[in-house]
Amino acid sequence: MAAPVVPETDSIRRAVSLLNAVDPGRFPRLLSRLLQKLHLKAESSFSEEEEEKLQIAFSLEKQDLHLVLETISFILEQAVYHNLKPASLQQQLQSIHLDQDKAEAFASAWAAAGQDTIEKFRQRVLTPQKLETIGWQLNLQMAESMQAKLKSPRAVLELGVSDEDSKNLKKVFVEFSHQELFEFYNKLETIQAQLDSLT
Repeated sequence: MAAPVVPETDSIRRAVSLLNAVDPGRFPRLLSRLLQKLHLKAESSFSEEEEEKLQIAFSLEKQDLHLVLETISFILEQAVYHNLKPASLQQQLQSIHLDQDKAEAFASAWAAAGQDTIEKFRQRVLTPQKLETIGWQLNLQMAESMQAKLKSPRAVLELGVSDEDSKNLKKVFVEFSHQELFEFYNKLETIQAQLDSLT
């Protein structure tokens, strides 16, 4: 068998005993919902109201429910990270003493939605914000005194960034002196060279 991807820690053991007691009829729907929302880092899979209903449906205390939900998410994230086959996932789960019916439910949910979930993780942006638009303008500041003929050109970049989970555009303004802009340009050139070397 492959190296274990789910370590048998105290909290995992506790979660497994809670999972084994969960109603097998409702368990697949819970798995399916967690799989659908797994790639949305900033978003909780369930609202407060839904969590209260789950506590009643599964006869769990709030902290036990959270442990169960976090453990299921952790197991599914490990399946994504290691690109596990459904049969391998089932074996791994049975090795940490998860009941066969629950392990089979994991395997069938993973067989149905695993590849889609892996693809969603691949497409997810690694940073929470993504650059969408770039604009710029030049400003020329004249010296206050009539004797001084100093001019201070400034470049203002306008960066339109959006959050990963919403399409609201936020504008960020960055002002550069000539020297600062030159240094920034050189850094971008270095980044571009490093990206080129990777492709």
